[in-house]
Amino acid sequence: MAVMDGAPTDRDLAAIGLLQDPVRRALYEHVVAAGGEVSRNQAAEAAGVGRGLAAFHLDKLVEAGLLEASFRRLSERRGPGAGRPAKLYRRAAGEVAASLPPRAYETAAHLLAETLEQTGADLELQAAARRAGVRAGRRQPREGGPAVERLLAARGYEPYRDGAALRLRNCHFANLSGEFPVLVCAMNLSLIEGLLEGIGEPPGRAVMDPAPGRCCVAITSKDNQD
Repeated sequence: MAVMDGAPTDRDLAAIGLLQDPVRRALYEHVVAAGGEVSRNQAAEAAGVGRGLAAFHLDKLVEAGLLEASFRRLSERRGPGAGRPAKLYRRAAGEVAASLPPRAYETAAHLLAETLEQTGADLELQAAARRAGVRAGRRQPREGGPAVERLLAARGYEPYRDGAALRLRNCHFANLSGEFPVLVCAMNLSLIEGLLEGIGEPPGRAVMDPAPGRCCVAITSKDNQD
C-alpha cells in the first residue's frame, strides 16, 4: 500500500497503531525476519503465545495491510486425508507511513531525482552519499555484535545472512528506485560504501547484486573481495 504525500489515511494510522501491541509487534517482526511464508504455528512459537491468539493477531495485521495471507498445503500428500491447506503469512508488498502534520518529502525526492538525472549529476550525488555514509558510520556505537550487521540493522536495511554474503531485505528507496533505478541504486551503493568506511570496514565489500524483493546492494565477506 503505497502512501502518497498528504494527510495520512485512517487506514495508515490504524495500521501503525496496531504495532503498539507487543504481541502483534512480535508476530509482525517474526514474519518480516523470516523473509517468506510463515505458518500460524511457527509465528505462535516465535512469539511465545498460543496458536489461537497468534491467528487472531495475524489476521488483524492482514486486515490492516501489514501482512498478506495465502493458503498452501505444507505436505506432499493429496486427496482424502491430506488435510486442509495451512494459512501462511508474509509481509505485504507495499508500505505504510504517516507524517503529522502532512509533509511532501516524497514529491520533493522525485523532483530532485528527476533534476539530477536530467542534468547528469550522478557522480556528484554519489560523492555526497559516500560522505554522508562515512559521517553516519563514524557515529555508530562500537559495541553490541558484528559491526556491519549492527550498523545496517540500525538503519533499517534488515540484513540477513545468505551463505557468505549479507543481503538486505529492505530497500530504503523503493519508490524512487523503481522510477530512477540507475541513479538511486548507485546512490545507495555509495551510501553503504561510506557506512562501511565510517566503521573501518573495506568499502569494496558493498557490491551491486539486485534481485526482486530486496535491496540492490549486498555485502560480501572480507575473503571474497577482489
